[in-house]
Amino acid sequence: MSADPHSTVDPTKMGVGRSIAVLTSGGDAQGMNAAVRATVRVGLYTGAKVYFVHEGYQGLVDGAENIRPATWESVSMMLQLGGTVIGSARCKDFTTREGRMKAAHNLVKLGITNLCVIGGDGSLTGANQFRTEWSGLLADLVRAGKITADEAKKSSHLNIVGMVGSIDNDFCGTDMTIGTDSALHRIIEVVDAITTTAQSHQRTFILEVMGRHCGYLALVTALACGADWVFIPEMPPDEGWENHLCRRLIDQRGRGSRLNVIIVAEGAISRDGTAITSDQIKKVNCSLCSYYEVLLCATKTIYQTVLFIRLQLVTERLGFDTRTTVLGHVQRGGTPSAFDRILGSRMGVEAVMALLEATPDTPACVVSLSGNQAVRLPLMECVQVTKDVTAAMTQRRFEDAVKLRGKSFENNWNTYKLLAHINPPDVKSNINVAVMNVGAPCAGMNAAVRAAVRMGLIQGHSMFAVHDGFDGLAQGQIEPITWTSVGGWTGKGGSMLGTKRTLPGKMLEEISLNIAKFSIHALVIIGGFEAYVGGLEMVQAREKYEEMCIPMVVIPATVSNNVPGSDFSIGADTALNTITTTCDRIKQSAAGTKRRVFIVETMGGYCGYLATMAGMAAGADAAYIYEEKFNIKDLEANVGHLLEKMKTTVKRGLILRNENCNSNYTTDFLFSLYSEEGKGIFDCRKNVLGHMQQGGVPTPFDRNFGTKMGAKSVLWVTDKIKECYRHGRIFANTPDSACVLGMRKRALTFQPLADLKADTDFEHRIPKTQWWLKIRPIMKILAKYDIKLDTSEHADLVHVIKQKSLHGK
Repeated sequence: MSADPHSTVDPTKMGVGRSIAVLTSGGDAQGMNAAVRATVRVGLYTGAKVYFVHEGYQGLVDGAENIRPATWESVSMMLQLGGTVIGSARCKDFTTREGRMKAAHNLVKLGITNLCVIGGDGSLTGANQFRTEWSGLLADLVRAGKITADEAKKSSHLNIVGMVGSIDNDFCGTDMTIGTDSALHRIIEVVDAITTTAQSHQRTFILEVMGRHCGYLALVTALACGADWVFIPEMPPDEGWENHLCRRLIDQRGRGSRLNVIIVAEGAISRDGTAITSDQIKKVNCSLCSYYEVLLCATKTIYQTVLFIRLQLVTERLGFDTRTTVLGHVQRGGTPSAFDRILGSRMGVEAVMALLEATPDTPACVVSLSGNQAVRLPLMECVQVTKDVTAAMTQRRFEDAVKLRGKSFENNWNTYKLLAHINPPDVKSNINVAVMNVGAPCAGMNAAVRAAVRMGLIQGHSMFAVHDGFDGLAQGQIEPITWTSVGGWTGKGGSMLGTKRTLPGKMLEEISLNIAKFSIHALVIIGGFEAYVGGLEMVQAREKYEEMCIPMVVIPATVSNNVPGSDFSIGADTALNTITTTCDRIKQSAAGTKRRVFIVETMGGYCGYLATMAGMAAGADAAYIYEEKFNIKDLEANVGHLLEKMKTTVKRGLILRNENCNSNYTTDFLFSLYSEEGKGIFDCRKNVLGHMQQGGVPTPFDRNFGTKMGAKSVLWVTDKIKECYRHGRIFANTPDSACVLGMRKRALTFQPLADLKADTDFEHRIPKTQWWLKIRPIMKILAKYDIKLDTSEHADLVHVIKQKSLHGK
């Protein structure tokens, strides 16, 4: 981020006299509509004219009614819709110079010199070629007499900004593409449904997911559901994988599992480049009910290819009932997740800023998020690295392919390998690690426990479960927990271990005795603000109780997302999606009755994260939070805003209120105020969502996040134990031996509990600095409030090629 000349720019005047067109191209993806909506509304906010280009590049070539002015109301109720409302089409015409000349002609006639393209790598590459040829196309149009020299001069330069909309997440340089998270939601919904029937009949299920030549969807699905095996194109299985697969499936059944799940990416290949399909894998495990039936099945296909003979012969070892499910286009459909709506909205804002700040020398860029920060990436550098991945796979450089996909992909792969393919060693480490939940329950806690337990067993440790939080630690509710004990926990909501809010301060004596009794050498505490405070109390007690001098790690897990040291907490994404889905239904009700305003109370304690992010994801008119003080004049302005809104075609309102935002302006007070002031114009309803926000099955993000956090925490305590082992015992009393494991921007980092005290508001149980407060103005601008967007901080262009050490190998 930098602050220079942009600080003097009035954002509401940046686009005056300029025109922006937005189009969606290639395959559709959930969240594209959020990006279109944000592009339109922020474009209009800056004073620019904004146009829809319907049917992608085909609409750009055909022109006429396909390129229409966009208004504020025209993108209303678009946020929660899947697909792309303005349409997308594959366009052969645009691949020819003649087609691109027609497109240029249509843009010049409308005075459009800023183009926002939402699509995959092919669509964005086409946009860059269009920009590169622009001056030549204008010259040809002038010679042909189709435009005047004056028109060509006014449109002398075309600015291009891309947003990657693709469920495959195959565009290098970006953490997540629009649609990927929603596709994972669809996949996990199917996996959860299939798991129940598979358990009933002790079946093996093979699920084939989309992704073209990228294994991201398959890999994250495998992590999120605890699959027994995953086939991805970036890392084909080793020779003899058929035998290994059979051994693994039999091993899982031997441990008491009633089902097996195998995930296959549609582009999966073997080491020699041969395609691996779900049907081929089924033949490895195929399943007739007896040995003789399987043997007969193998004999019938004796004349098939060598590969198939080998696969069929493996079948003789297994008698598993096997089913195959190819998910297909269901992955593209449905409502976008909260993450994709927020991603699309933030990228739409950044795209408009990038277009209006661009100069003729600015390269075409892609806007994206890196962690929680908006970034701009050179479009063609990203395309080049994406092509490098394909080249690495073609040349059998599979390790390079995984690295080129990016750090996130590589971390996912390494975590999956550790948890799925490495068996616990025969030799034990003689280390005992206890795992516990503290605070309110939330979705994803169990995924973290499962990963911590299994990673500990893989390290040779003895793992112990502490039931009911610090109460259980004090009362000796501690028992060994095994590999099989945590089977299937990834997709379960709540806390299987049991959890309480009690702090350890008054039970330190009992806790220290039980730590000694059970010879606990390290403690993994998974929970919310109570886990953080409890960890601090344990650290402070080290002076008195030597038993507390063991490595401790706190994993933030709370719907409130209020633990210092982490941008995100396990459970917050699930709660956010629950709120967003409920708000969608509420808005639908309001749209049907017309002239109705809903006031919705969310959880979060004093932390306004849920209210703010749900407000952006659901398209709220206001979100009241503790961190942003408000008074009666602000409430009066909000009511006035809704009164004006009722004069438009959008005759509904949605107000979110964080439960502790103000002790006087309660939900009942707001309901009464809005009801009174809206008399004759609109009526009012209120909803308190309550504990439904803590329930439900975890989202793919929370499952994946919990799994990676749990695994990393145990690897860390293992290293700390080695550091602190002296004279035949473990003694850890340094500040860095008790940490919070948190997500900071893009990385999982360990921060000493003691160091985080300075950034903690203990009275209100929130961090003093919270990253998401900076994006609240975006929510207000998208709701048509007349406020100033801070342009002093803008995303710099970040180069991708120099970050990839493997490029050019």
